[in-house]
Amino acid sequence: MGDNARDRAADVLARRLYQAGCRHAFGLPGGEVLTVIDALERAGITFHLARHENAAGFIGEGVHHVDGAPVILVATVGPGAVNGVNVVANADQDRVPMIVLTGCVDAHEAETYTHQVLDHRAVFAPITRATFTLTAEAADVVADKAVIAATEGRCGPVLIDVPISVADAPATDRGRRRGPMARAVPAPGDLITARDWLAAAERPLIVAGLDILYDDSAADLVALAETLGAPVITTYKAKGVIPEDHPLSLGGAGLSPLADTHLMPLVRQADVILAAGYDPIEMRTGWRAPWDATAQKVIDLGATANTQYMHTATLNIVADTRATLAALADGLAPRATWPGGEPASTKAALARAFPADADWGAAAVIATARATLPPDTIATVDSGAHRILLSQMWACPAPRTLLQSSGLCTMGCAVPLAIGAKLAAPDRPVVGFSGDAGFLMVAGELATAAEYAIAPVFVVFVDRSLALIELKQRQRQMPNTGVDFGQHDFAAIGRAFGGHGVTVHTRTDLQQALTTALAADRFTVIAAEIPRRDYDGRI
Repeated sequence: MGDNARDRAADVLARRLYQAGCRHAFGLPGGEVLTVIDALERAGITFHLARHENAAGFIGEGVHHVDGAPVILVATVGPGAVNGVNVVANADQDRVPMIVLTGCVDAHEAETYTHQVLDHRAVFAPITRATFTLTAEAADVVADKAVIAATEGRCGPVLIDVPISVADAPATDRGRRRGPMARAVPAPGDLITARDWLAAAERPLIVAGLDILYDDSAADLVALAETLGAPVITTYKAKGVIPEDHPLSLGGAGLSPLADTHLMPLVRQADVILAAGYDPIEMRTGWRAPWDATAQKVIDLGATANTQYMHTATLNIVADTRATLAALADGLAPRATWPGGEPASTKAALARAFPADADWGAAAVIATARATLPPDTIATVDSGAHRILLSQMWACPAPRTLLQSSGLCTMGCAVPLAIGAKLAAPDRPVVGFSGDAGFLMVAGELATAAEYAIAPVFVVFVDRSLALIELKQRQRQMPNTGVDFGQHDFAAIGRAFGGHGVTVHTRTDLQQALTTALAADRFTVIAAEIPRRDYDGRI
Protein backbone atom coordinates (compact mmCIF):
# COMPACT_ATOMS: atom_id res chain seq x y z
CA MET A 1 0.00 0.00 0.00
CA GLY A 2 3.01 2.32 0.05
CA ASP A 3 5.12 4.04 2.68
CA ASN A 4 2.76 5.49 5.29
CA ALA A 5 5.23 8.30 6.01
CA ARG A 6 4.71 9.53 2.47
CA ASP A 7 0.97 9.02 2.35
CA ARG A 8 -1.29 11.72 1.02
CA ALA A 9 -4.56 12.44 2.79
CA ALA A 10 -6.33 10.83 -0.15
CA ASP A 11 -4.25 7.67 0.40
CA VAL A 12 -5.29 7.47 4.05
CA LEU A 13 -8.93 7.90 3.07
CA ALA A 14 -8.71 5.30 0.31
CA ARG A 15 -6.98 2.74 2.54
CA ARG A 16 -9.71 3.07 5.17
CA LEU A 17 -12.38 2.52 2.50
CA TYR A 18 -10.52 -0.58 1.29
CA GLN A 19 -10.45 -1.87 4.87
CA ALA A 20 -14.24 -1.34 4.98
CA GLY A 21 -14.60 -3.82 2.13
CA CYS A 22 -14.79 -1.44 -0.83
CA ARG A 23 -13.24 -2.73 -4.04
CA HIS A 24 -15.04 -0.59 -6.61
CA ALA A 25 -15.70 3.13 -7.11
CA PHE A 26 -17.84 4.74 -9.79
CA GLY A 27 -18.15 8.19 -11.25
CA LEU A 28 -16.71 10.67 -13.71
CA PRO A 29 -13.26 12.22 -13.26
CA GLY A 30 -12.50 15.92 -13.10
CA GLY A 31 -9.32 17.78 -12.33
CA GLU A 32 -10.37 18.25 -8.72
CA VAL A 33 -10.66 14.49 -8.02
CA LEU A 34 -7.66 13.10 -9.92
CA THR A 35 -5.67 12.57 -6.73
CA VAL A 36 -8.65 10.85 -5.10
CA ILE A 37 -9.02 8.46 -8.03
CA ASP A 38 -5.28 7.78 -8.05
CA ALA A 39 -5.37 7.02 -4.32
CA LEU A 40 -8.34 4.66 -4.70
CA GLU A 41 -6.52 2.73 -7.41
CA ARG A 42 -3.32 2.53 -5.32
CA ALA A 43 -5.35 1.19 -2.39
CA GLY A 44 -6.83 -1.62 -4.49
CA ILE A 45 -10.17 0.02 -5.28
CA THR A 46 -10.87 0.00 -9.02
CA PHE A 47 -12.34 3.21 -10.41
CA HIS A 48 -15.00 2.63 -13.09
CA LEU A 49 -16.07 5.30 -15.54
CA ALA A 50 -19.80 5.81 -16.09
CA ARG A 51 -21.65 8.20 -18.40
CA HIS A 52 -23.44 10.16 -15.68
CA GLU A 53 -22.91 10.51 -11.94
CA ASN A 54 -26.50 9.47 -11.22
CA ALA A 55 -26.07 6.22 -13.13
CA ALA A 56 -22.64 5.74 -11.53
CA GLY A 57 -24.26 5.66 -8.10
CA PHE A 58 -26.83 3.09 -9.18
CA ILE A 59 -24.13 0.91 -10.74
CA GLY A 60 -22.40 1.07 -7.38
CA GLU A 61 -25.61 0.06 -5.63
CA GLY A 62 -25.91 -2.94 -7.95
CA VAL A 63 -22.42 -4.02 -6.86
CA HIS A 64 -23.29 -3.38 -3.20
CA HIS A 65 -26.21 -5.81 -3.28
CA VAL A 66 -23.78 -8.53 -4.39
CA ASP A 67 -20.66 -7.83 -2.31
CA GLY A 68 -22.21 -6.00 0.67
CA ALA A 69 -19.61 -3.22 0.76
CA PRO A 70 -20.49 0.47 0.85
CA VAL A 71 -20.90 2.21 -2.51
CA ILE A 72 -18.24 4.74 -3.50
CA LEU A 73 -19.45 7.54 -5.78
CA VAL A 74 -16.83 9.99 -7.07
CA ALA A 75 -17.89 13.35 -8.46
CA THR A 76 -15.95 16.44 -9.35
CA VAL A 77 -16.69 19.99 -8.24
CA GLY A 78 -19.96 21.76 -9.05
CA PRO A 79 -22.00 20.16 -11.82
CA GLY A 80 -20.44 16.75 -11.23
CA ALA A 81 -21.47 16.75 -7.60
CA VAL A 82 -24.95 18.11 -8.29
CA ASN A 83 -25.52 15.45 -10.96
CA GLY A 84 -25.39 12.91 -8.14
CA VAL A 85 -28.12 14.44 -6.00
CA ASN A 86 -30.82 12.05 -7.23
CA VAL A 87 -28.91 8.85 -6.52
CA VAL A 88 -27.72 10.16 -3.15
CA ALA A 89 -31.32 10.98 -2.19
CA ASN A 90 -32.22 7.49 -3.35
CA ALA A 91 -29.50 6.01 -1.13
CA ASP A 92 -30.91 8.01 1.76
CA GLN A 93 -34.48 6.82 1.26
CA ASP A 94 -33.56 3.27 0.18
CA ARG A 95 -31.09 2.84 3.07
CA VAL A 96 -28.04 2.16 0.89
CA PRO A 97 -24.60 2.71 2.46
CA MET A 98 -22.79 5.13 0.16
CA ILE A 99 -19.62 7.19 0.49
CA VAL A 100 -19.79 10.22 -1.81
CA LEU A 101 -16.37 11.71 -2.56
CA THR A 102 -16.51 15.17 -4.12
CA GLY A 103 -13.64 17.42 -5.10
CA CYS A 104 -13.82 21.05 -4.06
CA VAL A 105 -11.89 24.26 -4.49
CA ASP A 106 -9.72 25.12 -1.51
CA ALA A 107 -11.39 27.48 0.96
CA HIS A 108 -8.86 30.26 0.51
CA GLU A 109 -9.17 30.02 -3.27
CA ALA A 110 -12.97 30.16 -3.08
CA GLU A 111 -12.76 33.61 -1.47
CA THR A 112 -11.64 35.11 -4.79
CA TYR A 113 -12.53 32.39 -7.31
CA THR A 114 -16.18 31.63 -8.00
CA HIS A 115 -16.30 29.48 -11.15
CA GLN A 116 -18.25 26.25 -10.39
CA VAL A 117 -17.90 26.93 -6.66
CA LEU A 118 -20.82 25.98 -4.43
CA ASP A 119 -21.22 24.62 -0.93
CA HIS A 120 -21.42 20.86 -1.48
CA ARG A 121 -22.03 20.17 2.19
CA ALA A 122 -25.03 22.49 2.23
CA VAL A 123 -26.43 20.87 -0.92
CA PHE A 124 -26.10 17.32 0.41
CA ALA A 125 -26.81 17.89 4.11
CA PRO A 126 -30.59 17.19 3.85
CA ILE A 127 -30.09 13.87 2.04
CA THR A 128 -27.09 12.37 3.87
CA ARG A 129 -26.42 10.90 7.29
CA ALA A 130 -23.40 13.18 7.71
CA THR A 131 -21.12 15.49 5.74
CA PHE A 132 -17.39 16.03 6.24
CA THR A 133 -14.59 18.11 4.78
CA LEU A 134 -11.39 16.08 4.62
CA THR A 135 -8.34 17.45 6.42
CA ALA A 136 -4.82 16.06 6.27
CA GLU A 137 -4.56 16.01 10.06
CA ALA A 138 -7.72 13.93 10.56
CA ALA A 139 -8.10 11.98 7.32
CA ASP A 140 -8.14 8.66 9.19
CA VAL A 141 -10.79 9.83 11.64
CA VAL A 142 -12.99 11.37 8.94
CA ALA A 143 -12.86 8.12 6.95
CA ASP A 144 -13.74 6.04 10.00
CA LYS A 145 -16.63 8.31 10.99
CA ALA A 146 -17.96 8.29 7.44
CA VAL A 147 -18.02 4.48 7.25
CA ILE A 148 -19.71 4.26 10.65
CA ALA A 149 -22.37 6.81 9.69
CA ALA A 150 -23.05 5.05 6.38
CA THR A 151 -23.29 1.51 7.71
CA GLU A 152 -24.71 1.55 11.25
CA GLY A 153 -28.37 1.68 12.19
CA ARG A 154 -30.37 2.19 9.02
CA CYS A 155 -27.73 2.65 6.35
CA GLY A 156 -27.41 5.68 4.14
CA PRO A 157 -25.13 8.06 2.24
CA VAL A 158 -22.32 10.21 3.63
CA LEU A 159 -20.48 13.04 1.87
CA ILE A 160 -16.75 13.67 2.14
CA ASP A 161 -15.76 16.92 0.41
CA VAL A 162 -12.06 16.80 -0.53
CA PRO A 163 -10.27 20.12 -1.10
CA ILE A 164 -7.75 19.95 -3.94
CA SER A 165 -4.68 20.76 -1.84
CA VAL A 166 -5.77 18.49 1.03
CA ALA A 167 -5.95 15.42 -1.23
CA ASP A 168 -2.24 15.82 -1.99
CA ALA A 169 -1.15 16.95 1.48
CA PRO A 170 1.08 14.63 3.57
CA ALA A 171 -0.91 12.66 6.13
CA THR A 172 -0.46 9.80 8.56
CA ASP A 173 -2.89 7.01 9.40
CA ARG A 174 -2.50 6.69 13.16
CA GLY A 175 -4.54 3.52 13.28
CA ARG A 176 -7.32 5.08 15.34
CA ARG A 177 -10.44 3.08 14.67
CA ARG A 178 -13.57 2.33 16.62
CA GLY A 179 -14.34 -1.35 16.98
CA PRO A 180 -17.59 -2.95 15.74
CA MET A 181 -20.74 -2.50 17.76
CA ALA A 182 -22.16 -5.51 19.58
CA ARG A 183 -25.55 -6.75 18.42
CA ALA A 184 -28.18 -5.05 20.58
CA VAL A 185 -30.93 -7.10 22.21
CA PRO A 186 -34.10 -5.81 23.87
CA ALA A 187 -34.43 -5.14 27.55
CA PRO A 188 -35.44 -8.34 29.39
CA GLY A 189 -38.89 -7.03 30.24
CA ASP A 190 -39.70 -6.11 26.64
CA LEU A 191 -38.42 -9.46 25.43
CA ILE A 192 -40.61 -11.36 27.89
CA THR A 193 -43.67 -9.31 26.94
CA ALA A 194 -43.13 -9.83 23.21
CA ARG A 195 -42.51 -13.54 23.62
CA ASP A 196 -45.63 -13.96 25.78
CA TRP A 197 -47.77 -12.18 23.18
CA LEU A 198 -46.40 -14.34 20.36
CA ALA A 199 -46.77 -17.55 22.36
CA ALA A 200 -50.45 -16.82 22.95
CA ALA A 201 -51.24 -15.51 19.45
CA GLU A 202 -54.00 -17.25 17.53
CA ARG A 203 -53.51 -15.18 14.35
CA PRO A 204 -49.90 -13.91 14.29
CA LEU A 205 -48.57 -12.02 11.28
CA ILE A 206 -45.12 -10.67 10.35
CA VAL A 207 -44.38 -7.62 8.20
CA ALA A 208 -40.67 -7.65 7.31
CA GLY A 209 -38.46 -4.92 5.90
CA LEU A 210 -34.96 -3.87 4.97
CA ASP A 211 -33.37 -4.25 8.41
CA ILE A 212 -33.61 -8.01 7.87
CA LEU A 213 -31.21 -7.69 4.95
CA TYR A 214 -28.63 -5.58 6.75
CA ASP A 215 -28.78 -7.60 9.97
CA ASP A 216 -28.43 -10.85 8.00
CA SER A 217 -31.42 -12.22 9.85
CA ALA A 218 -33.45 -13.87 7.07
CA ALA A 219 -32.91 -17.39 8.46
CA ASP A 220 -34.00 -16.25 11.92
CA LEU A 221 -37.11 -14.64 10.41
CA VAL A 222 -38.10 -17.84 8.60
CA ALA A 223 -37.49 -19.95 11.71
CA LEU A 224 -39.72 -17.71 13.84
CA ALA A 225 -42.44 -17.59 11.18
CA GLU A 226 -42.48 -21.39 10.94
CA THR A 227 -42.64 -21.76 14.72
CA LEU A 228 -45.55 -19.33 14.94
CA GLY A 229 -47.28 -20.38 11.72
CA ALA A 230 -47.21 -16.66 10.92
CA PRO A 231 -47.64 -15.45 7.33
CA VAL A 232 -44.99 -12.97 6.18
CA ILE A 233 -45.53 -9.85 4.08
CA THR A 234 -42.37 -8.04 2.98
CA THR A 235 -41.60 -4.68 1.52
CA TYR A 236 -40.53 -4.81 -2.12
CA LYS A 237 -36.85 -4.32 -1.34
CA ALA A 238 -36.97 -7.11 1.26
CA LYS A 239 -38.51 -9.61 -1.16
CA GLY A 240 -36.91 -13.00 -0.74
CA VAL A 241 -36.03 -12.74 2.94
CA ILE A 242 -38.48 -15.63 3.11
CA PRO A 243 -38.40 -17.67 -0.12
CA GLU A 244 -41.49 -16.69 -2.04
CA ASP A 245 -42.47 -20.26 -2.77
CA HIS A 246 -42.70 -20.83 1.00
CA PRO A 247 -46.30 -21.47 2.13
CA LEU A 248 -46.07 -18.63 4.66
CA SER A 249 -44.79 -16.05 2.15
CA LEU A 250 -47.35 -13.55 0.89
CA GLY A 251 -44.81 -11.71 -1.28
CA GLY A 252 -44.04 -8.03 -1.37
CA ALA A 253 -46.39 -5.15 -0.80
CA GLY A 254 -46.48 -1.40 -0.72
CA LEU A 255 -47.55 0.05 -4.08
CA SER A 256 -50.34 -2.10 -5.53
CA PRO A 257 -53.90 -1.21 -4.52
CA LEU A 258 -54.98 -4.52 -6.06
CA ALA A 259 -52.67 -6.48 -3.77
CA ASP A 260 -53.82 -4.41 -0.80
CA THR A 261 -57.44 -5.47 -1.32
CA HIS A 262 -56.32 -9.00 -0.39
CA LEU A 263 -53.60 -8.23 2.16
CA MET A 264 -55.29 -5.58 4.28
CA PRO A 265 -58.19 -7.78 5.48
CA LEU A 266 -55.62 -10.33 6.69
CA VAL A 267 -53.56 -7.64 8.43
CA ARG A 268 -56.67 -6.43 10.26
CA GLN A 269 -57.61 -9.96 11.35
CA ALA A 270 -54.24 -10.55 13.00
CA ASP A 271 -54.22 -10.47 16.80
CA VAL A 272 -50.42 -10.05 17.10
CA ILE A 273 -48.32 -8.30 14.44
CA LEU A 274 -44.52 -8.31 14.45
CA ALA A 275 -43.07 -5.51 12.33
CA ALA A 276 -39.60 -7.02 11.90
CA GLY A 277 -37.14 -4.47 10.58
CA TYR A 278 -40.07 -2.87 8.79
CA ASP A 279 -39.30 0.56 7.36
CA PRO A 280 -42.47 2.07 5.87
CA ILE A 281 -40.55 4.48 3.63
CA GLU A 282 -41.16 1.98 0.82
CA MET A 283 -44.93 2.05 1.30
CA ARG A 284 -47.59 4.27 -0.29
CA THR A 285 -50.74 5.75 1.20
CA GLY A 286 -52.58 2.43 1.44
CA TRP A 287 -50.16 1.47 4.20
CA ARG A 288 -50.74 4.47 6.42
CA ALA A 289 -52.17 3.20 9.73
CA PRO A 290 -52.54 -0.37 8.38
CA TRP A 291 -53.46 -1.77 11.78
CA ASP A 292 -55.04 -0.64 15.05
CA ALA A 293 -52.43 -0.76 17.80
CA THR A 294 -55.14 -0.20 20.41
CA ALA A 295 -57.06 -3.32 19.39
CA GLN A 296 -54.17 -5.46 18.08
CA LYS A 297 -50.88 -6.20 19.78
CA VAL A 298 -48.17 -4.71 17.56
CA ILE A 299 -44.45 -5.22 18.18
CA ASP A 300 -42.27 -2.77 16.24
CA LEU A 301 -38.71 -4.14 16.06
CA GLY A 302 -36.23 -2.04 14.12
CA ALA A 303 -32.84 -0.38 13.92
CA THR A 304 -34.18 3.07 14.76
CA ALA A 305 -37.01 4.51 16.80
CA ASN A 306 -40.35 5.08 15.07
CA THR A 307 -40.54 8.80 14.31
CA GLN A 308 -42.40 8.51 11.00
CA TYR A 309 -45.89 7.72 12.39
CA MET A 310 -46.90 5.83 9.24
CA HIS A 311 -47.91 3.30 11.86
CA THR A 312 -47.98 3.05 15.63
CA ALA A 313 -47.17 0.08 17.83
CA THR A 314 -48.11 -1.34 21.21
CA LEU A 315 -44.46 -2.18 21.98
CA ASN A 316 -41.49 -0.46 20.34
CA ILE A 317 -38.11 -2.23 20.39
CA VAL A 318 -34.97 -0.63 18.97
CA ALA A 319 -32.54 -3.52 18.55
CA ASP A 320 -30.74 -5.78 16.12
CA THR A 321 -33.28 -7.97 14.31
CA ARG A 322 -31.04 -11.04 14.15
CA ALA A 323 -30.33 -11.13 17.87
CA THR A 324 -33.92 -10.28 18.76
CA LEU A 325 -35.63 -12.75 16.43
CA ALA A 326 -33.43 -15.54 17.79
CA ALA A 327 -34.26 -14.49 21.35
CA LEU A 328 -37.99 -14.35 20.56
CA ALA A 329 -37.95 -17.86 19.10
CA ASP A 330 -36.02 -19.31 22.03
CA GLY A 331 -38.39 -21.48 24.04
CA LEU A 332 -41.41 -21.00 21.78
CA ALA A 333 -43.14 -24.25 20.90
CA PRO A 334 -44.55 -24.73 17.37
CA ARG A 335 -48.31 -24.59 17.37
CA ALA A 336 -51.21 -24.41 14.97
CA THR A 337 -52.50 -20.88 14.30
CA TRP A 338 -54.97 -19.22 11.93
CA PRO A 339 -57.61 -21.98 12.38
CA GLY A 340 -59.63 -20.57 9.49
CA GLY A 341 -56.77 -21.03 7.00
CA GLU A 342 -56.88 -17.35 6.01
CA PRO A 343 -53.17 -17.02 5.03
CA ALA A 344 -53.41 -19.85 2.48
CA SER A 345 -56.63 -18.37 1.12
CA THR A 346 -54.96 -14.97 0.80
CA LYS A 347 -51.95 -16.47 -1.00
CA ALA A 348 -54.26 -18.18 -3.48
CA ALA A 349 -56.27 -14.99 -3.99
CA LEU A 350 -53.09 -13.03 -4.74
CA ALA A 351 -52.09 -15.61 -7.35
CA ARG A 352 -55.49 -15.22 -9.01
CA ALA A 353 -55.26 -11.43 -8.86
CA PHE A 354 -52.00 -11.40 -10.82
CA PRO A 355 -52.49 -14.17 -13.40
CA ALA A 356 -49.53 -15.33 -15.46
CA ASP A 357 -51.54 -16.81 -18.34
CA ALA A 358 -52.18 -13.76 -20.53
CA ASP A 359 -51.43 -14.36 -24.21
CA TRP A 360 -49.32 -11.19 -24.49
CA GLY A 361 -48.73 -7.99 -22.60
CA ALA A 362 -46.75 -6.88 -19.56
CA ALA A 363 -47.90 -9.80 -17.40
CA ALA A 364 -46.96 -12.29 -20.11
CA VAL A 365 -43.51 -10.69 -20.44
CA ILE A 366 -42.92 -11.03 -16.70
CA ALA A 367 -44.27 -14.57 -16.46
CA THR A 368 -42.27 -15.74 -19.48
CA ALA A 369 -39.08 -14.18 -18.18
CA ARG A 370 -39.50 -15.72 -14.72
CA ALA A 371 -40.19 -19.15 -16.24
CA THR A 372 -37.26 -18.92 -18.66
CA LEU A 373 -34.53 -17.41 -16.51
CA PRO A 374 -32.76 -19.49 -13.82
CA PRO A 375 -33.99 -19.23 -10.21
CA ASP A 376 -30.83 -17.44 -9.07
CA THR A 377 -31.24 -14.63 -11.61
CA ILE A 378 -30.73 -11.13 -10.25
CA ALA A 379 -33.47 -8.90 -11.60
CA THR A 380 -33.62 -5.12 -11.51
CA VAL A 381 -36.64 -3.00 -12.31
CA ASP A 382 -37.25 0.65 -13.08
CA SER A 383 -40.07 2.74 -11.62
CA GLY A 384 -43.43 2.72 -13.36
CA ALA A 385 -46.54 0.59 -13.80
CA HIS A 386 -44.43 -2.38 -14.90
CA ARG A 387 -42.54 -2.26 -11.58
CA ILE A 388 -45.72 -2.61 -9.54
CA LEU A 389 -46.85 -5.57 -11.63
CA LEU A 390 -43.42 -7.21 -11.70
CA SER A 391 -42.89 -6.77 -7.95
CA GLN A 392 -46.07 -8.75 -7.35
CA MET A 393 -45.42 -11.44 -9.98
CA TRP A 394 -41.63 -11.95 -9.78
CA ALA A 395 -40.93 -14.69 -7.24
CA CYS A 396 -37.68 -14.28 -5.31
CA PRO A 397 -36.05 -17.41 -3.84
CA ALA A 398 -33.56 -15.36 -1.82
CA PRO A 399 -32.88 -11.78 -0.69
CA ARG A 400 -31.33 -9.23 -3.06
CA THR A 401 -32.59 -10.98 -6.18
CA LEU A 402 -34.92 -8.13 -7.15
CA LEU A 403 -33.28 -4.70 -7.00
CA GLN A 404 -35.19 -1.45 -7.40
CA SER A 405 -35.68 2.06 -6.11
CA SER A 406 -38.47 1.66 -3.57
CA GLY A 407 -38.19 4.62 -1.22
CA LEU A 408 -37.51 7.39 -3.73
CA CYS A 409 -39.00 5.46 -6.69
CA THR A 410 -36.61 7.12 -9.12
CA MET A 411 -36.76 6.37 -12.84
CA GLY A 412 -33.75 5.24 -14.85
CA CYS A 413 -32.33 2.89 -12.21
CA ALA A 414 -32.83 -0.58 -13.73
CA VAL A 415 -30.12 -0.39 -16.39
CA PRO A 416 -27.30 0.82 -14.10
CA LEU A 417 -28.37 -1.48 -11.26
CA ALA A 418 -28.15 -4.41 -13.67
CA ILE A 419 -24.74 -3.28 -14.91
CA GLY A 420 -23.44 -3.16 -11.33
CA ALA A 421 -24.91 -6.52 -10.37
CA LYS A 422 -23.44 -8.19 -13.45
CA LEU A 423 -20.05 -6.56 -12.86
CA ALA A 424 -19.98 -7.98 -9.33
CA ALA A 425 -21.50 -11.37 -10.24
CA PRO A 426 -20.38 -12.11 -13.82
CA ASP A 427 -21.37 -15.78 -13.59
CA ARG A 428 -24.96 -15.14 -12.52
CA PRO A 429 -27.79 -14.25 -14.91
CA VAL A 430 -28.80 -10.58 -14.55
CA VAL A 431 -31.83 -8.99 -16.20
CA GLY A 432 -32.96 -5.37 -16.02
CA PHE A 433 -36.61 -4.48 -16.67
CA SER A 434 -37.24 -0.91 -17.84
CA GLY A 435 -40.15 1.09 -19.10
CA ASP A 436 -39.41 2.75 -22.42
CA ALA A 437 -39.25 6.22 -20.85
CA GLY A 438 -36.89 5.15 -18.07
CA PHE A 439 -34.67 3.31 -20.53
CA LEU A 440 -34.31 6.43 -22.68
CA MET A 441 -33.14 8.37 -19.62
CA VAL A 442 -30.03 6.17 -19.28
CA ALA A 443 -29.51 4.68 -22.75
CA GLY A 444 -25.99 6.11 -22.79
CA GLU A 445 -25.01 3.64 -20.07
CA LEU A 446 -25.19 0.89 -22.69
CA ALA A 447 -21.77 2.21 -23.67
CA THR A 448 -20.68 1.57 -20.09
CA ALA A 449 -21.93 -2.03 -20.27
CA ALA A 450 -20.08 -2.53 -23.54
CA GLU A 451 -16.82 -1.16 -22.15
CA TYR A 452 -17.09 -3.28 -19.00
CA ALA A 453 -17.39 -6.30 -21.34
CA ILE A 454 -20.33 -7.73 -19.42
CA ALA A 455 -23.52 -9.35 -20.68
CA PRO A 456 -26.62 -8.37 -18.72
CA VAL A 457 -30.01 -8.62 -20.41
CA PHE A 458 -32.13 -5.47 -20.71
CA VAL A 459 -35.88 -5.98 -21.26
CA VAL A 460 -37.81 -2.86 -22.27
CA PHE A 461 -41.60 -2.63 -21.96
CA VAL A 462 -42.47 -0.61 -25.06
CA ASP A 463 -45.89 1.04 -24.98
CA ARG A 464 -44.89 4.62 -25.93
CA SER A 465 -46.31 6.10 -22.74
CA LEU A 466 -45.61 7.02 -19.14
CA ALA A 467 -48.16 4.32 -18.44
CA LEU A 468 -48.62 4.80 -14.69
CA ILE A 469 -49.02 8.58 -14.98
CA GLU A 470 -51.29 8.23 -18.03
CA LEU A 471 -53.47 5.85 -16.01
CA LYS A 472 -53.71 8.32 -13.13
CA GLN A 473 -54.49 11.09 -15.59
CA ARG A 474 -57.43 9.13 -16.98
CA GLN A 475 -58.63 8.19 -13.51
CA ARG A 476 -58.87 11.91 -12.74
CA GLN A 477 -60.68 12.51 -16.05
CA MET A 478 -57.99 14.86 -17.28
CA PRO A 479 -57.04 15.27 -20.93
CA ASN A 480 -54.03 13.34 -22.22
CA THR A 481 -51.11 15.72 -21.76
CA GLY A 482 -47.36 15.10 -21.65
CA VAL A 483 -47.49 11.35 -21.09
CA ASP A 484 -47.21 9.83 -24.58
CA PHE A 485 -44.26 9.82 -26.96
CA GLY A 486 -43.14 8.38 -30.27
CA GLN A 487 -42.12 4.92 -31.34
CA HIS A 488 -38.39 4.16 -31.08
CA ASP A 489 -36.33 1.19 -32.20
CA PHE A 490 -34.85 0.07 -28.88
CA ALA A 491 -33.28 -3.05 -30.37
CA ALA A 492 -31.39 -0.85 -32.83
CA ILE A 493 -30.21 1.34 -29.94
CA GLY A 494 -28.75 -1.77 -28.30
CA ARG A 495 -26.93 -2.75 -31.48
CA ALA A 496 -25.66 0.79 -31.99
CA PHE A 497 -23.89 0.66 -28.62
CA GLY A 498 -22.19 -2.65 -29.43
CA GLY A 499 -24.67 -5.11 -27.98
CA HIS A 500 -27.36 -7.37 -29.38
CA GLY A 501 -30.87 -6.14 -29.99
CA VAL A 502 -34.15 -7.86 -30.77
CA THR A 503 -37.83 -6.87 -30.80
CA VAL A 504 -40.45 -9.38 -29.61
CA HIS A 505 -44.24 -9.57 -29.85
CA THR A 506 -44.99 -13.07 -28.50
CA ARG A 507 -44.12 -15.32 -25.59
CA THR A 508 -42.26 -17.68 -27.92
CA ASP A 509 -40.17 -14.87 -29.38
CA LEU A 510 -39.35 -13.60 -25.88
CA GLN A 511 -38.41 -17.05 -24.59
CA GLN A 512 -36.06 -17.56 -27.52
CA ALA A 513 -34.55 -14.09 -27.14
CA LEU A 514 -33.89 -14.64 -23.42
CA THR A 515 -32.33 -18.05 -23.99
CA THR A 516 -30.03 -16.60 -26.64
CA ALA A 517 -29.16 -13.60 -24.48
CA LEU A 518 -28.09 -15.84 -21.59
CA ALA A 519 -25.43 -17.38 -23.80
CA ALA A 520 -24.31 -14.12 -25.41
CA ASP A 521 -20.85 -12.62 -25.00
CA ARG A 522 -22.19 -9.08 -24.64
CA PHE A 523 -25.35 -7.35 -23.48
CA THR A 524 -28.72 -7.76 -25.18
CA VAL A 525 -31.60 -5.30 -25.43
CA ILE A 526 -34.98 -7.02 -25.82
CA ALA A 527 -37.74 -4.62 -26.82
CA ALA A 528 -41.07 -6.17 -25.80
CA GLU A 529 -43.78 -4.22 -27.61
CA ILE A 530 -46.99 -4.42 -25.57
CA PRO A 531 -50.47 -2.92 -26.03
CA ARG A 532 -51.13 0.57 -24.79
CA ARG A 533 -53.14 0.78 -21.55
CA ASP A 534 -52.14 -2.82 -20.84
CA TYR A 535 -51.91 -2.17 -17.07
CA ASP A 536 -55.57 -1.22 -16.64
CA GLY A 537 -57.06 -3.37 -13.88
CA ARG A 538 -53.78 -5.24 -13.32
CA ILE A 539 -52.09 -3.27 -10.52
